[in-house]
Amino acid sequence: MKIKSILKQKVFFITPPFTQLNTPYPATAYLKGFLNTQNIESFQTDLGIEVILKLFSSQGLKDIFETIESKKLELSDNCKRIVNLKKEYLKSIDSVISFLHDKNPTLAHLISERNYLPEASRFQQLEDLEWAFGTMGIRDKARHLATLYLEDISDLIIEAIDPHFGFSRYAERLGRSASSFSELNTALNQENTYIDNLLLSLLEEKIKQENPSLVAISVPFPGNLYSAFKCGQWLKINYPEIKVTLGGGYANTELRSISDNRVFKFFDFITLDDGETPILNLLEHLRGERTIEDLKRTFYLKDEIVAYSNASITADVKQKDVGTPDYSDLPLDKYLSVIEIANPMHRLWNDGRWNKLTLAHGCYWGKCTFCDISLDYIQTYQATTATILVDRIEELILQTGNNGFHFVDEAAPPALMRDLALEIIHRDLTVVWWTNIRFEKSFTFDLCKLLSMSGCIAISGGLEVASDRLLRLIDKGVTVAQVAKVADNFTQAGIMVHAYLMYGFPTQTEQETIDSLETVRQLIEIGAIQSGFWHQFAMTAHSPVGLNPEKYHVIRANLETGTFANNDLFHEDPTGCKHENFSEGLKKSLFNFMHGIGLEIPLQKWFDFKIPRTLIPKNYIEKAIDVSEDKEIKPSSKIIWLGTMPTIRFYTKSKKGKTSNMAALSFCTKKEDVELNVKEDLGKWLFELLEKCAASQKSKITFEQVQQEFKENNLGDFEIFWKGFTLAQLRDYGLIVV
Repeated sequence: MKIKSILKQKVFFITPPFTQLNTPYPATAYLKGFLNTQNIESFQTDLGIEVILKLFSSQGLKDIFETIESKKLELSDNCKRIVNLKKEYLKSIDSVISFLHDKNPTLAHLISERNYLPEASRFQQLEDLEWAFGTMGIRDKARHLATLYLEDISDLIIEAIDPHFGFSRYAERLGRSASSFSELNTALNQENTYIDNLLLSLLEEKIKQENPSLVAISVPFPGNLYSAFKCGQWLKINYPEIKVTLGGGYANTELRSISDNRVFKFFDFITLDDGETPILNLLEHLRGERTIEDLKRTFYLKDEIVAYSNASITADVKQKDVGTPDYSDLPLDKYLSVIEIANPMHRLWNDGRWNKLTLAHGCYWGKCTFCDISLDYIQTYQATTATILVDRIEELILQTGNNGFHFVDEAAPPALMRDLALEIIHRDLTVVWWTNIRFEKSFTFDLCKLLSMSGCIAISGGLEVASDRLLRLIDKGVTVAQVAKVADNFTQAGIMVHAYLMYGFPTQTEQETIDSLETVRQLIEIGAIQSGFWHQFAMTAHSPVGLNPEKYHVIRANLETGTFANNDLFHEDPTGCKHENFSEGLKKSLFNFMHGIGLEIPLQKWFDFKIPRTLIPKNYIEKAIDVSEDKEIKPSSKIIWLGTMPTIRFYTKSKKGKTSNMAALSFCTKKEDVELNVKEDLGKWLFELLEKCAASQKSKITFEQVQQEFKENNLGDFEIFWKGFTLAQLRDYGLIVV
């Protein structure tokens, strides 16, 4: 069925295979939510999860086995085993997928007994992971086993059906560092793969159903690129009248200098950065209301030459006006909760479905020298208000039936997190949330307690190189000691901490690498962080290091700009060590440390070559954490009461013939009943104060107001009171300063 008319505009947003199994990538939901505010009709699909569900079904597996048998391939012993167990896979696959949808929980008992699922090579690692199951519930263990089962099938698909396949990426190698389009173009013009045909049959079905005038394909990662081009190719052949545009994180970082005109056989437009205004301008252009030269951050083809238009004076949409993300059209009950590896933060990423929301556009710090801070999505910082954010949270809970939120900020601003937490508590909402932060000193123990009470369960943040010299070179704005203190504050408040760790930053020495590992070991041993992940430094074109390599004593190896993707830069570090040599030892040691293994053995044991002895003192992190947080409180700081309201009774106390009028404040906490005994006048004032300071109150009382009231009521020396036993007790019961 061909498009009848372009007068009635409809945008069709596509996320191509593959991203996450457990939750939709949010870009299309953000844009659909914005178009709702403009009364523009749109539809969205996650072709990744739809292809997965087609593949991993009894019919999908039956087709795979039949295809393999028809090819008469010479298979590895592992894949021969899977084919020989075909009947068991066909019998179990639908039940396993239902279990991973959280719709068949009782299957966990059968799976966990390990006599239900057929097992191939992926299960061999279970001997190494058996210790992890001691802390995992039966359903978690079953989800992990079911994940290994799917990965076994994935191995068969890669070997016998499609070598490009991967659960969270497809043909990723073709998109990575692809300065030339030629290799990708060659792959796209070969015969369709098995996965291609599944993808394109689903696309055809959606196009016939939705009849769009504009198809907008979002490519967040290199692993989505090939499938995006495959969709564009099919649309240009079968529906040339439909306009097709490409955008997303990959385009924003990699395609900013694209000049290969062959790309525009697949797409009509490529847009950069925030998509709201470029999409609006494109729709106006397609209605004949705007010239092609007057678009916003848009590439197109003009006389067979790639042209770029950014003449539009239409402003980008402010964060407060982008609307609430709209997840409708997406099969929210069909995503798969998997447990790939026993890493606490990776568990959050992969298990359960999270509503993704952004607190603020860009990064409020915006200085880290390894980061693409010259690009709009980081450089342009723009926050919204806690009231608007919690309005959106409530809308999404109603829309999705899910109260779990992942705030996907570059770094969530502490003040906005505080206000968000207060607004959530004020509205008496139950919300479970996690986000990415900078380990800055604003995150006091009191603020962490407040965030925890509002539903924060985890944070991730960049410790990066764990060396003060290198942190200064990175311009991270934190010290190792500060990270330790802040991480401990979160941990003590019951919030899990994940650290992003980096090795191989320019000029990093062997000594600094080993000292970083020792720092991380101590952080885990003392319990300040629970999760971490090492990655090797990569130089990008839009970071300060990439823009000024000589300043960081590195040599750029690829000086010429390619005609396709240009972001990752090959570089040499003549002053540092051979960073890649440390990769395996760093990752292996961290994996064991996270599970309490090997914390006491010498660091040398993790490496098969000689390393220097660490120069970090054994109690370095312990001392950093023991530093008191005492500092001058700002007059504008808010005094918040997180506990339940006490009852008060009055009595007299006699001692050595002297009678005192007393007050007893009785607190009923979630775990116990406690009582605070003070003089009557102080008791009355405290009782009234706690009511004013209650977290549920919309207006908050400040430290300056508390100080003033104390003096007006003639209650004595405020400084003695503030540092005394009574206030210390109230802090234990739930009084905080933020």
